[in-house]
Amino acid sequence: MSIINSTNAWVHGVFPQKISFVHLMDNLPIGVVLLSRERRVVYINSAMEGLTGFERSQVLGKKCAHFLRGNQCMIGCPLAQLENERESLVFEGNIIDHNRQKIETRHTLARLVDASGETQGYIEVVEDLRTIKRAGRQEIRTEFLGNILGNCPEMQKVFSLVPVIGQTDSSVLITGETGTGKDLLAEAIHQHSPRAKGPFIKVNCGALPETLLESELFGHKKGAFTGATQDKPGWFKLANNGTLFLTEIGDLPLSLQVKLLTFLDDKVIYPLGSTKGVQVNVRVIAATHRNLEEMVRLGTFRQDLLFRLNVIRVHLPPLRERGDDVRLLLYHFLNQFSEELKKDVHTFSPQALNVLLNYTYPGNVRELRNIVEYALAICDGNQIGLEHLPAYLRTSSEPALSPLNNLNHPSLVDSGTDSGTEAKPKTWSDMEKEMILKALVEAGGKKALAAKRLGWGRSTLWRKMKKYNLD
Repeated sequence: MSIINSTNAWVHGVFPQKISFVHLMDNLPIGVVLLSRERRVVYINSAMEGLTGFERSQVLGKKCAHFLRGNQCMIGCPLAQLENERESLVFEGNIIDHNRQKIETRHTLARLVDASGETQGYIEVVEDLRTIKRAGRQEIRTEFLGNILGNCPEMQKVFSLVPVIGQTDSSVLITGETGTGKDLLAEAIHQHSPRAKGPFIKVNCGALPETLLESELFGHKKGAFTGATQDKPGWFKLANNGTLFLTEIGDLPLSLQVKLLTFLDDKVIYPLGSTKGVQVNVRVIAATHRNLEEMVRLGTFRQDLLFRLNVIRVHLPPLRERGDDVRLLLYHFLNQFSEELKKDVHTFSPQALNVLLNYTYPGNVRELRNIVEYALAICDGNQIGLEHLPAYLRTSSEPALSPLNNLNHPSLVDSGTDSGTEAKPKTWSDMEKEMILKALVEAGGKKALAAKRLGWGRSTLWRKMKKYNLD
């Protein structure tokens, strides 16, 4: 099986001179995959890299099903139908991207035949259907914006801003506590912008070491450092004509803050090992749960970068301030997971509902979603009861008090102090560390499960464990 690269693939006989196949394919705005007769990947174009988050070098030679990981791959390979004399095949399905997110897609498959009609391989065109699907859903469900749900005045105000923000090309800074939906809002802005047909690439600035993050963001040239055996485009280049979403921007090292500032000023990136700049057309949306103004005061975040990112600012309220949205979200996720798990559970018992409505959700919507998913998974009846809720909800004598709320109560004292001595107030760091340890114990040391219990992403748990020396 041969692998296609920029030096060995040319198109002959169409134009007076041969033209670069890779250049031709990389300028298409739609994902394209070429497969060998053995159904292994021999080439993906830049749009496919942007859609899936995988780099070309990571997937070449791999089985198609191991790369796309779609629902159709589980049912039965669609290519088998092409082998029964069909020339092409169109179907809708989904794929799983590099971040393990499911993307709704439309696939067009065709055989590639030689002069004698013998199959030499296959071409697969993959279209992103998220915009179309969500637009259809919004027509009948006005409380939705993309995958964000909310009826409270604060969320309706955010919803009304998104189409307006989408039509500008200014940088956006999204703030809000963890789990409030900053990622979904960033994607909604992208989908409502003229860049919607282009790639939307998410990069977690806190999930990678500084040295690796620079290469991932800006790319590198072959030989730039030990192990750089080939050119790497970087996320900025892959997001060309689309949107780059930098989440956890407060974790971006100071050295990279300078490079990001340079890009925002000039729209030019400089790959590692190169003095030649590359101009890219990328909109930057950043998000953080940190107080960037305070970080500027402490000298850990550049003020000029904050000014450049803060052109448009959107704040997502915590769930505890969204009133009846809690009830709306509880029933939304209950119906969603009932359908996915094929269960006939559509109600909560009065006791369970009382606990859920009075809990303050320090992990916000992500935590609520995880609680409902957990309760439904262990529910063997037709109603979510108190016994189906996570233990930390059932054993709490005051479910309305969350660790996050306790921050606002300076009278909170360490119950473990000796009697007769003045108790020391707990800091947020103390409480967060306790929350992590408790979740790890309840999860039997399994970090993925502990992150789920906390309502965090795995990278967030990893970062906080490192912060508190728990790794």
